[in-house]
Amino acid sequence: MYGVTITELIHKMNLKNLLPEIDTDKIVLSHPDVNRPALQLAGFFDHFDKERVQIIGLVESEYIKTLSRERRVEVYERLLSSEIPCIVLSRSQMPDDDMLDLCKHYKVPCLVSEQNTSDLMAEVIRWLKVKLAPCISIHGVLVDVFGEGVLIMGESGIGKSEAALELIKRGHRLVTDDVVEIRKVSDETLVGRAPDITKHFIELRGIGIIDVKALFGVESVKDTQNIDMVIKLEDWDRDKEYDRLGLEDQYTEFLGNKVVCHNIPIRPGRNLAIIVESAAVNYRQKKMGYNAAKELYNRVQANLGKNMI
Repeated sequence: MYGVTITELIHKMNLKNLLPEIDTDKIVLSHPDVNRPALQLAGFFDHFDKERVQIIGLVESEYIKTLSRERRVEVYERLLSSEIPCIVLSRSQMPDDDMLDLCKHYKVPCLVSEQNTSDLMAEVIRWLKVKLAPCISIHGVLVDVFGEGVLIMGESGIGKSEAALELIKRGHRLVTDDVVEIRKVSDETLVGRAPDITKHFIELRGIGIIDVKALFGVESVKDTQNIDMVIKLEDWDRDKEYDRLGLEDQYTEFLGNKVVCHNIPIRPGRNLAIIVESAAVNYRQKKMGYNAAKELYNRVQANLGKNMI
């Protein structure tokens, strides 16, 4: 699992850092959830998730105001001495002097956000889940085709980049060529992106490296894309039986998530771009409840039934 520094959190969420003297580059988040320390402010610390971002909302602030100063300092002391990564106050609330002094003493960054509490929590969780998601790198090309993320895989030199280039010329968008970083952001969603070094570049054997963004414009590239379907290119084998109906979907697995997979045999004369487009549209139709293979099967069965009567 990757780590995210408090500095990255500050920049991403546009937070105001009230204690810039604390080195936020050295404080690393490793948990994607957040915590509102309401029970902790009341003195209950059993099962306290101290490794999470701690967010003080309006309700917590109003409760703090009801406490005597002695009790307030006691609660702050116990909360801030527990090695929490940071404390964030929503709705532009400002901490009192006691909280700020103890944050400085225990080197806990004290941050302020203009957002309301619910929106802030949702945005922090969403962003951290992506940043801290399990990640692998694979060899392939990821293209956005009609809004569907198509991961093209196959042996080196089989024509993945050439197929991607033809798709780009037909109005689709490149996410990454050669290396795909895949993150598991949920049990159903895989997100692919390019490494920063190779972003927007394609390698074409015999020509070299081309910059897709410079050649075809910003509308031809995309930073991230959900991976909805995998197409594996392979050399045509006359002795192999290929699926000609598609009644049952085949799957491949990344990080425990299953993705629909098609094995496409390559031979001279086959237009890969059109095949990929057709596969993407067919996949979308299936998501909308229409399966052409099952429709054909039902027609054949109905016709056989008529002939038997």
